[in-house]
Amino acid sequence: MWRLAPTAGARRLVFLLTLLCLGSSLQAAEPPLTLLDGTPLGRKDVDATVTRLMALADVTGVGVALLDRGDVVYLKAYGFRDTAKRLPLTPDSVMTAASLTKAAFATVVMQLVQDGTLDLDKPVFQYLPKPLPEYPAYRDLASDARYKKLTLRMLLSHTSGFPNWRGLTDSQKLNINFEPGSRYAYSGEGIVLAQLLVETVTGKPLNTLMRERLFFPDGMRRTSLVWESRFESDFANGYDAWGRSLGPERRHTADAAGSMQTTLRDYASFLRALVQGRTLRPKTREEMLSSQVQILSGHQFPSLSTETTTENAAIKLSYGLGWGLYWTPFGRAFFKEGHDEGWRHYAVCFDGPGKCLLLMTNSSNGEGIFGELVKTLLGNPDTPLVWEGFTPYQELPPRPPLAEHTEVAVPPKLLQRLVGPYRITADIVLHFSRKGGRLFVQENDETAQELGAESAVRFFSKSSTDAYTFQLDARGRATAVVLHADGRDIPAQRAE
Repeated sequence: MWRLAPTAGARRLVFLLTLLCLGSSLQAAEPPLTLLDGTPLGRKDVDATVTRLMALADVTGVGVALLDRGDVVYLKAYGFRDTAKRLPLTPDSVMTAASLTKAAFATVVMQLVQDGTLDLDKPVFQYLPKPLPEYPAYRDLASDARYKKLTLRMLLSHTSGFPNWRGLTDSQKLNINFEPGSRYAYSGEGIVLAQLLVETVTGKPLNTLMRERLFFPDGMRRTSLVWESRFESDFANGYDAWGRSLGPERRHTADAAGSMQTTLRDYASFLRALVQGRTLRPKTREEMLSSQVQILSGHQFPSLSTETTTENAAIKLSYGLGWGLYWTPFGRAFFKEGHDEGWRHYAVCFDGPGKCLLLMTNSSNGEGIFGELVKTLLGNPDTPLVWEGFTPYQELPPRPPLAEHTEVAVPPKLLQRLVGPYRITADIVLHFSRKGGRLFVQENDETAQELGAESAVRFFSKSSTDAYTFQLDARGRATAVVLHADGRDIPAQRAE
């Protein structure tokens, strides 16, 4: 039989029909969204809810990921990663994970427990080559023998007795505030000690260990505990409550408590692997997500508050190893928050249906919309919002007006006498530097902030509400600086 060659018009028709069929198949393949109780959730409804709340609460950018049966069924970013350049936030924009880092770190620790490298209940000091107080960061513990009771289980469940951060206490010293293991009190200091233990035992820098055991296996291609040059192509600035850019956090030192740089896509991949049981064996995973301590505190912060409540007894609020826990009619939920200036995040997963919600924002106003998003996108009314401090945006007091400053010019020669490191605690150092007639401050390896001068010794941050007053000796050289932040005066002595 003779076959006639198709005409150009026929070829175009076939091409258009192919595209139409392909588009239809892609649309049909798009998985449906449902709430925890099975109620359908429209994708347009997600868009409308997120954009409406962002506008009402002045949130710069939001990333939303939804998982169902452990698979990522929704992944979308809204708003901006850079408002000045009008660059949109994307699922691959690198963001500071803040305390979402702790959950990822705890997962790697549990892998080491699973391998027999670490024991959750062996005292930490027994792993170290010298007594813990001989490490400069822990010399404050020399007179308190209770440090010998500290275990990895206590550090990961936040029952060590440490403050959240020593720099936030009146003494700025590290101390044990209650019998280790007896109650819950969130502590970044405890996670940092766990990092020391892990790096000592494995002989590897933490970033290398995390990359080998978690980031690479879970497909987290744009994640690291330190800043990498490849992130420059797509990263988000953090924004404060007034919408001022704080820039990215180009960390150079790995910190298990909060230095992870990651993306919406990557952290969703981590949650996917964890929910599907690909990261840990079932027994190890179950131990990580089992209650270690019941939580009776009225609020998560301030961490050492003795206020208690029974409001969360019905959901059995507690803490596992690196994750918070509670129980609902839909089964066990495990969650973790991320909170840093300019960054607010929340991840929660329900084990039974394998449903998760991941929210990542580059705005200090982000937490104000979390409650409504959890209820709207998951249909979960049992989230311990009050305990977590997620005050709805409409219930927050009006933001106070920014302080007015009259900036004056200070000669570079006078600025130079202020330059140098100033130590607040053993592990918190403020570095002041000068570029021409401009002064900058940088805490450890976080992003430097430019300061404005109100006098030759009084300065204010141009991107936060912090202020600084220098103290000079008889020769006019700065010997100390006082940081004025959050209503507190925090002294720092010159460290050179």
